[in-house]
Amino acid sequence: MALIAAGKALGLTAVPPPRSAPETDPYTAWYARVPGWSLVGAAPARLATGVAFDVLELPADAGTQVQRRRVATGPVAVEGHRMRFLVAPGSAEELDGLLDWLEWGGVELDLTALGAGGLITAPAPPGQPAAHDPRGAAVWLRPPEQGCEASLPALPGPGRGGGPDLVRLVAAAATECHRARLRRRRTPSGRAGAVGQPRFS
Repeated sequence: MALIAAGKALGLTAVPPPRSAPETDPYTAWYARVPGWSLVGAAPARLATGVAFDVLELPADAGTQVQRRRVATGPVAVEGHRMRFLVAPGSAEELDGLLDWLEWGGVELDLTALGAGGLITAPAPPGQPAAHDPRGAAVWLRPPEQGCEASLPALPGPGRGGGPDLVRLVAAAATECHRARLRRRRTPSGRAGAVGQPRFS
């Protein structure tokens, strides 16, 4: 009390108690704490591609088959009928060249890549409900971990460790996209039409 009285006599005021930190929503807190990524925009929150990662996107049925193969991948998410494989930044620019090199150039695959300037819906953090309509919501099948950027699939090169190989992932994804496309073209009887022959309805 004497200290407070002395402070008042000198014209000093008491320091207010510290303010409590504003509450952050669970999505923002998880993304900041675990992978260390910032969310963009309001609900549904989004993640910017081309900064910490690029995205290889393909139909979910093809993506499921890629996951069954012995191909190393990084984090994987699904939203509706699309599966997203996180790959090293800059990988999106390499997709067309890789597909040509792997002799898939010119084949309709429904395989795309998102790089610099792209956005994806931020999947719900593990154990948390989707922020919006749960049907078709973005969810992690293989969530990111701290420091996961170092182990994202990338092109092999000098100074690269033994991380996942982007070429193998793209080769597997192209193969499974093609197979999924052929499965979807099957006639109601379950037999696939011959490739290159016209189909009549």
